[in-house]
Amino acid sequence: MKKIPALFVQKEDCCGCTACYAICPQAAIYMEEDEEGFDYPHIKEELCVGCGMCLKTCPIKAARRNQ
Repeated sequence: MKKIPALFVQKEDCCGCTACYAICPQAAIYMEEDEEGFDYPHIKEELCVGCGMCLKTCPIKAARRNQ
């Protein structure tokens, strides 16, 4: 069974840079505007293959790994 990655838990965990959206080889990530007008990524689970590229390219996750 494939594991669907958690792109962010809280909005503070995402800067909206679209890196995950841009790198997804399956086009499984889409950006959706919240009530304040900021775009956040979401995953179309039926398209996601669980490759993890989105997590590897995330600048916030990379910064936390290097702390």
